[in-house]
Amino acid sequence: MALVRTVTAAGVTTLTLDSPANRNALSSALMAELLDGLGAALTDPAVRVVVLSHTGPVFCSGADLKETAETRDDGRVPAEMMADVLAAIWEFPKPVVARVGGPARAGGLGLIAAADLAVCTREATFAFSEVRLGVIPAVISATVLPRLAARAAAELYLTGDVFDGTRAAEIGLVTRAVQEDELDETVGKLCASLVKGGPIALAGTKQLLRRTPDPSIRADMAELSARSSGYFKSPEGREGVAAFREKRPAGWVPAP
Repeated sequence: MALVRTVTAAGVTTLTLDSPANRNALSSALMAELLDGLGAALTDPAVRVVVLSHTGPVFCSGADLKETAETRDDGRVPAEMMADVLAAIWEFPKPVVARVGGPARAGGLGLIAAADLAVCTREATFAFSEVRLGVIPAVISATVLPRLAARAAAELYLTGDVFDGTRAAEIGLVTRAVQEDELDETVGKLCASLVKGGPIALAGTKQLLRRTPDPSIRADMAELSARSSGYFKSPEGREGVAAFREKRPAGWVPAP
C-alpha cells in the first residue's frame, strides 16, 4: 500500500502523505516514497510545481518514533534519512508548496520550512517537541532557522510549546494562515500563479533567493547584472518578452 500518493494535473504534481494511522510519521518507507515522487516530478517537464499535502487530520507528526525505538545502535534512525528528504525539497529547482491542513510536529516542521511557500489553516498547531523527548531539533534546523525570527526560534525550540497557524505566519514558518475552507483555494491560486513563470527563470529565482551576496556592492552588482543579461538573452527570456509584447500567454504556460 502506497504511503505517498501522486496526482498530476495542469502542471502541478501533488505528493500526498498517506499514512494517517501513524499521523503521517516520517518512516523510512514513507520518506523513500517521497524521494521517489520528487525524483519523478523533477524529470517530468510537464510538472511545473509540486504540492506537499496529506490525508487525515495531521499533516506530519515528525520522525517515526516506533521505528526509531526499534533501530539498533549501529542502524540508521529515520531522523538521519530526513536530511536527504529536506535537502531534496530545499534544492528542488521547481517551486514547492506545502498545504498544511492540520497539526505538524518536529520533523514535520522541517518539511514545511523546506518548501518555498506554505499555507496552513489558522487552527493548525505546531511544536518543536524534540527537547521534551530529550533530543534536539538538529536536522530540521537547516531549513527551519533561515525562516524563523531569531527570538521566536529560541522560545519555541527551548520550550517545545504548541503554537497555532496565526503565530506560524507571524514568525515566518508559513507564508499564510487561512480559514479551513479557504485552504485549497489559496493553494490553488498560488499554483496558478507559479505555473505562469518560466521554468528556467523559476529555478534561477530560487537560487537568487538563497545566494550569499558578495560583500563588495560593485562586485555583487556586476555578478547580478551578468545573471540578468543572461536570462534576458536566453530563449526563454526572449519568448517571455515577446509574449508580453504580443499580449498572449508565454509558450510554457500550461493549457487550462
